[in-house]
Amino acid sequence: MARIIFSDGKELKDLPAIQNRLQRLGIALRHWPAPSSVRSHELMEKQSLSDVEKEELLGEVQNRFEELQREKGYKTRDMVVIHENIPGLPDMLAKFDKIHLHTDDEVRYILAGRGYFGFVEASGAQFLLEVAAGDYINVPANTEHWFEMKDSKRIKAVRYFIDTSGWTPVYTQREMAFG
Repeated sequence: MARIIFSDGKELKDLPAIQNRLQRLGIALRHWPAPSSVRSHELMEKQSLSDVEKEELLGEVQNRFEELQREKGYKTRDMVVIHENIPGLPDMLAKFDKIHLHTDDEVRYILAGRGYFGFVEASGAQFLLEVAAGDYINVPANTEHWFEMKDSKRIKAVRYFIDTSGWTPVYTQREMAFG
């Protein structure tokens, strides 16, 4: 379940209050239960997945994709599986741990594990949003943010796209309040 961590160390754990805070930035956060079949649990517990296994797990949440296609016009989706034994993982994650934006919405549905989105408010204040299994987040295009794993070692997330080229990070050069 999501929680907000502020730069002074205070936390916000109440889902409606978190949703309200995110809505100020146009960010949508929902909580959808992760798939609950025995096979889904097996796949979500594995460190890595083959392309066939990814498609199998994506099939378990096809209803969500169809819902988002109707609501938002998403055209495709894929699954990202991050774990501690990926060769070059620090370099891969370094592309997203600086403040940036995208020209398309960044949309993720977390199936397993956890990660952290950082956001910049209009005042310049910053906070972290921890996302975990069952959290769906839609970060609108041109929203300053970053993503990091921190102490988390693994995450499995569905990514939804209208145009995959819109996910190239555009770095803003803003300093981060979190070290």
